[in-house]
Amino acid sequence: MASNKSREDGRAGGEIVYGAEACYRQSIALLEELGFPRGVLPLQNLEECGRVRETGFVWMKQKAPFQHFCVGTNTLVSYGTEVTAYIEKSKMKKMTGVKSKQLLLWVPIVEMSLEGPDYKKIHFKTPVGIGKSFPITAFMTEEEKQKYMEKVVSIVFTNGPLPYQ
Repeated sequence: MASNKSREDGRAGGEIVYGAEACYRQSIALLEELGFPRGVLPLQNLEECGRVRETGFVWMKQKAPFQHFCVGTNTLVSYGTEVTAYIEKSKMKKMTGVKSKQLLLWVPIVEMSLEGPDYKKIHFKTPVGIGKSFPITAFMTEEEKQKYMEKVVSIVFTNGPLPYQ
């Protein structure tokens, strides 16, 4: 009961939206604001999403937990009925509700952050501090990949001929 009370206290003053469509829009807007691709949190059947701007606390509730196989990383990921995190620029930390299957074990993911120059990788961290990085493109939708590649090509052509020419 005490944990329920503290959970509700952390949501005080939060902006809350209900319903699948409104929650989907809010979750996509949040990922875009932080710089993450849409596929990094492919939650389904969202019922409630909230954000407390003063603390950076966010939560997303879905009808039922589900598992998603991420082809780009060759990883099975489990999402609970509720996913929570504290957000800051290019980072989600103190995450709950997300687990990744590594070998035969489900390992909680407690942090994900954009790393490297130009944020080309996403780093995922476990509670013991061990982590793994993947290319950001592994989590992009086809539309995002297309825009990303257009941007890369534009940068290459703006900076002059390629060194091997």
